[in-house]
Amino acid sequence: MPKLPVVSGQQLIKVLTKHFGFRVLRQRGSHVTLTNDISFVTVPLHPELDKGTLSAVLRDARVSREEFIRFVS
Repeated sequence: MPKLPVVSGQQLIKVLTKHFGFRVLRQRGSHVTLTNDISFVTVPLHPELDKGTLSAVLRDARVSREEFIRFVS
């Protein structure tokens, strides 16, 4: 299983919206909620996301590690 890269909350939002059909639903403080009409994910706007947080967001979004890594640049 490949290692997850270090990404910020903004980078994660950009990848989810551009490549996986998510759109920003709302923002409350430093947390942004996205949806693709099937699932909802909340992404904290931190400069670096912890590996566990990133893994949990990808799991909730139903995006595999391999798919995510392919689109992160």
